[in-house]
Amino acid sequence: MNGDTVNLSIRMDKSLKEQADSLFSELGMNMTTALTIFVRQSVRQGKIPFEITLNKPNAETLAAIREIEEMRNGLIPKQSMSVADFAREMGE
Repeated sequence: MNGDTVNLSIRMDKSLKEQADSLFSELGMNMTTALTIFVRQSVRQGKIPFEITLNKPNAETLAAIREIEEMRNGLIPKQSMSVADFAREMGE
C-alpha cells in the first residue's frame, strides 16, 4: 500500500450493520478490515472471492463424518439397520 487512503461512505440497513459488526468482531476484525479484505480479494481474483463463516460442525457431526469416512475406507464395517431401528435411534 502506498499510504494514500480514501474514505468510503456506504449506506446499509442498521440491523445488517450491527450483525456484520458482531460477526467481524468474532472473527477478530472490524468492518473496515473486513471490507478491505473483500475488495483486495475481489480485485485479485476478478470475482466475488470467498465466504467468511462461523458455520463449524459440532463434535457430534465431526464424529459422524469421521465414521462415514472410515466406513468408506473400509476401516470399520458398514452397519445396516431397519427403518424401525433407525427411527428408534433417532428418538422417534
